[in-house]
Amino acid sequence: MLRGIDVSAYQPSSYDTDGYSFVFIKATEGRSYINPKLPAQTKHARDADLVVGFYHFLWPGNLAAQAEYFVRHAPEMGGDILAVDWETTGEGTHATNAEKDQFIRKVKRLRPNNRVVLYANRHYWLTIDTTSYAGDGLWIADYVSAGKPRIKAKWRFHQYTDDPLDKNVADFASKAALRTWASNA
Repeated sequence: MLRGIDVSAYQPSSYDTDGYSFVFIKATEGRSYINPKLPAQTKHARDADLVVGFYHFLWPGNLAAQAEYFVRHAPEMGGDILAVDWETTGEGTHATNAEKDQFIRKVKRLRPNNRVVLYANRHYWLTIDTTSYAGDGLWIADYVSAGKPRIKAKWRFHQYTDDPLDKNVADFASKAALRTWASNA
């Protein structure tokens, strides 16, 4: 399995890339937030030859506008992966299943040449999700042994810890295999 991380404005622009094959970078949230470190964090990932993904923290409502906002601000390059981060907002709300599905489909229509995946924690996947729709793949958060999330669904990425930062593994034989998958949307 491949090792990777995900970063946001909480991490430095020059985060550690040693031993990693991929990174997911927070791009946007709702319809008003853009990660101020997005350009520098993206350049750092590309300079390290990582497979790059960008994620959007989904809020309920205005799904088409959120999808357009995300693709307008997430860098556009073939082989990049786009993700929707579906979890509880700071206000204690969350997008519905229908909204999550609509967002993924809208992003796929707006960026047909990029893979679009769903990020959800185990609780959301097992108790909130009712459609099992994850676009091109599931990125599951479950803080257990790397590569052993406690779900039955096929997953592509597994976030297994947030200590000291969000660490992930990807279910691909090599970085070349991940890059090929990401490039063949």
